[in-house]
Amino acid sequence: MQFSVIFEAQLADPTVEREHQVIRDSVEQAVLAERMGFDRVWAVEHHSLKWYAHMSAPEVFLTWVAAKTTTIRIGHGVVCMPFNFNHPARVAERAAMLDLLSGGRLDLGAGRGGTEQETSLCGVDRDRTAREVEEALRIIGRAWREEELEYHGELIDIAPHPILPRPRQTPHPPLFLACSRAETLTRAAELGVGALVMGFAGPESIALMRAAYDTARAARTPDCFVSTAVNDHFSVLCPTIVLDDREEARRVGTRGQRFFAQSIGHWYGGAGIPDEAVVAGADEAAEMRRAAEQVVARLHEQHIPVRPSATATFNADHAYGTADDAIAHVERLRDAGADEIMCLIQMGTVPQEACLETLRQWGEKLIPHFRASEATSR
Repeated sequence: MQFSVIFEAQLADPTVEREHQVIRDSVEQAVLAERMGFDRVWAVEHHSLKWYAHMSAPEVFLTWVAAKTTTIRIGHGVVCMPFNFNHPARVAERAAMLDLLSGGRLDLGAGRGGTEQETSLCGVDRDRTAREVEEALRIIGRAWREEELEYHGELIDIAPHPILPRPRQTPHPPLFLACSRAETLTRAAELGVGALVMGFAGPESIALMRAAYDTARAARTPDCFVSTAVNDHFSVLCPTIVLDDREEARRVGTRGQRFFAQSIGHWYGGAGIPDEAVVAGADEAAEMRRAAEQVVARLHEQHIPVRPSATATFNADHAYGTADDAIAHVERLRDAGADEIMCLIQMGTVPQEACLETLRQWGEKLIPHFRASEATSR
């Protein structure tokens, strides 16, 4: 099993000074993650999503991190692949350059960036995003395997052109797809790409998602693959804060996750601006439940069905607490089928000190525990 950290660059008080600081803080965390034995860092790509994600240029962030590290893998989790966000040929060029300069450490994920806030910024046709993402993966897989890229598809035509430079990894960096539903998991498996999975609903949900992925893998045929290089890696999001003080870790983690849930709800579901007030001594678990109830009530008012995904981000049963608490939770994720634990630490209200301490606790206690367990199994 592998371990990684994902960065959204969230902040509850988005002044210019705070925004600049959170980016610098994320770099500091990424560099520490390598020292602590993590396998990979991921960076999202979102646009104009104030509060939720200020990581609008992950190719620059990841290049800066790659220059400050030597071994940790560098992951796009993910590139917004609809053509008006990023032309597929440009993605291939930028990714190959980063893979080359990092010494072959790049992983490349694809996603839709489908909020109205984002698509309206760049003139993206929301009805085409899923098809454009899949076509982009096919173009990128082909760009790195052939002397010249030529593509004539349903949505885009590209006359013969060399795509330069070539990546360090042969034939190209591993490809992934962001997956939040059974349909996208099935499609990722059919396309022969890894899955980057939201894990807020808990280990039981992850087990069902892994089963859907594996079922599709068993039934797939090579004619649907986007590349000759098949990647079956299953990476699972894991919100986590680990401190010596169990109750403080749970308070900080739950508060951070509540901000995450409220900010994503604001842009994806039309909810209000995230509640930024932090009341000393507040019952964060109760506040999380109250926030979830507000989401359900709003959906009822709009006559929208309340699906599990609508409230999954408000589930606070995650790797919050001491190292032993986190180990117990991660063991459940491992047993559910996770190949990689993708730690979500940097949430909008979590102090930098808590982020750094969590990384240290994972590096000193959690990762060695699982490495020793794997060695014993072998």
